[in-house]
Amino acid sequence: MKKPTIYYVKAGLIAAIYVALTMPFASFSYGPIQFRISEALTILPLYESAAIPGLFIGCMFSNIFGGFGLQDIVFGSLTTLVAAYLTSKMPNKYLGVLPPILLNALIIPIWVSKISNTPYIATVGTIGFGEFVSAGILGVILATALEVLTKKHIR
Repeated sequence: MKKPTIYYVKAGLIAAIYVALTMPFASFSYGPIQFRISEALTILPLYESAAIPGLFIGCMFSNIFGGFGLQDIVFGSLTTLVAAYLTSKMPNKYLGVLPPILLNALIIPIWVSKISNTPYIATVGTIGFGEFVSAGILGVILATALEVLTKKHIR
């Protein structure tokens, strides 16, 4: 079934916002200690299916400029895609933040720790903490704001 044009517009807009919230803050958006404000958007698949490809594309474009190479562009973006899909299947915003937090904390350090010469477990902790703050706290705040503005609560 063909998706309506608005679906692609929404996906593109979400991708652009993700990049706009990552690139200006590049000094702390990449590396073994990272905090991506854009990861607050990872809650959006609960509310909008176009967020799944939007987050994937936004992450991919952001990772092109991150300095961690092809593995980050490909596998970092695929991690975001899987997390977005899993988030879309969660019953509420509090569980919806778990896929991006857990997947990013466990998968991204595989190559970031090697490239930056930091211990894997320490990198899990720092990336996991950054993801908890951005996706877990800011994401829930964003979800709550969306629910208030749209008067639509998820499950």
